[in-house]
Amino acid sequence: MSGGDMAKPLLGHRSMEGDPSITPAAGRTVGVLGSGDFARSLAIRLVCSGFKVVVGSRNPKRKAGFFPSAAEVTFQADAVKKADVIFVAVFREHYSTLCDLADVLMGKILVDVSNNTEINHHKESNAEYLASLFPACTVVKGFNVVSAWTLQSGARDGNKQVLICSDNQEAKRIVAEIAQVMGFTPVDMGCMSSAREIENIPLRLLPAWKIPIFLALGLFLCFFTYNLIRQVIHPFIREKKNKLYKIPIEVVNTTLPCVSYVMLSLVYLPGVLAACLQLYYGTKYRRFPDWLDQWLQHRKQIGLLSFFCAALHAVYSLCLPMRRSHRYQLIETAVKQAVEKMNIWVEEEVWRMEIYISVGIIALGLLSLLAITSLPSIANSLNWREFSFIQSTLGFIALVISTLHTLTYGWSRAFDENQYKFYLPPTYTLTLLVPCTVILAKIIFNLPCIQQRLLRIRRGWEKGRYVKFVLPSATGEFSSGETSSNV
Repeated sequence: MSGGDMAKPLLGHRSMEGDPSITPAAGRTVGVLGSGDFARSLAIRLVCSGFKVVVGSRNPKRKAGFFPSAAEVTFQADAVKKADVIFVAVFREHYSTLCDLADVLMGKILVDVSNNTEINHHKESNAEYLASLFPACTVVKGFNVVSAWTLQSGARDGNKQVLICSDNQEAKRIVAEIAQVMGFTPVDMGCMSSAREIENIPLRLLPAWKIPIFLALGLFLCFFTYNLIRQVIHPFIREKKNKLYKIPIEVVNTTLPCVSYVMLSLVYLPGVLAACLQLYYGTKYRRFPDWLDQWLQHRKQIGLLSFFCAALHAVYSLCLPMRRSHRYQLIETAVKQAVEKMNIWVEEEVWRMEIYISVGIIALGLLSLLAITSLPSIANSLNWREFSFIQSTLGFIALVISTLHTLTYGWSRAFDENQYKFYLPPTYTLTLLVPCTVILAKIIFNLPCIQQRLLRIRRGWEKGRYVKFVLPSATGEFSSGETSSNV
């Protein structure tokens, strides 16, 4: 990229009028030590936000073309002298090269933006290590969770939060003002001891998704193996027919709805278990077991994976007629019908498939609505009652309709002995166990006697709680007593 292109603002200059809390930061001279990709993106964002930027480099002449013309690129010592707030955009292993600048860095605010290559790679955080090298400086950890792409594209195209921590409140305030002017939302994470946790955040790979993904993979492998035995191994052993061609599409397509259906029921099962515990103990203040608490926190991810499997099932189903094997079967059926002059129209089967497909489309539509409203950008635009109605009420309706979809698929075939391969029941009958349990529990909880008790518990009522009261004595003085809240 040429120097002229780098000088062009990526976004229009942001007006600071009407916001006195961040006006003092505008126009401040900010230093950047480093000339890598992040330093360049940081300089661009600072220039576009109205700051005077001075970049310190060991080779200023060679690096000047990579920065916008509005930024001054000079030697590190000169850059440090011209700014009070300096972004240290160099790797941890190169911190020692800055020790020659210790005298001119005295009293400056150093913003450490570095990350490690591994979680907890060092005993101390990078920010704490930088602070130990320059005890006369004030170190602030920040901007490490923001990518170079987000800096260049602006806060609109990336995560707006900038996590900040330091032992100096004034330094945190100054860096927070700079982040606000740049269009980000500063989040105070406390003292410098939080730097280790902040540096670990960018290194975690989908931490909230690991358990749901392993759960989905486990269910997929179980149902896939079960369907493989029924659809491929059974015909090969009993009838000597090679049905291996069914594995890539047909067996997978039979497995996906099972995983989606069970995963959807697992979204609402922990709520049922939590309600049972609250009814059993008669209080909402007793802590849930850790496994149940973790389960409740992963419901969003489980629901999204359920939608993902349902969407794949819909695509696979649309592709079924495209298979070469399906075309051969159609030709074979047509020839057989013409030779034997048989009527293959079965009214019951026609109605079953029509209802089955129609109910499935409705279920997929409701799952799409649940998935969309779970996105933060959509969820933030809904109030609590709207979000609860969609995720709870419509979600339960989606589970009921998915159950109807499964029952319609099974129809009367669950009672056909030919459907039991190796004495194994059809797969869809196994998937009905958990969802039907959830639906039955929901119906029981909606009974007036149980619903009212559960509502009272969730509003703070406790079974066996004693309440102190005060009664006047015969002498006119007041005496205290106790009574149970059940009375």
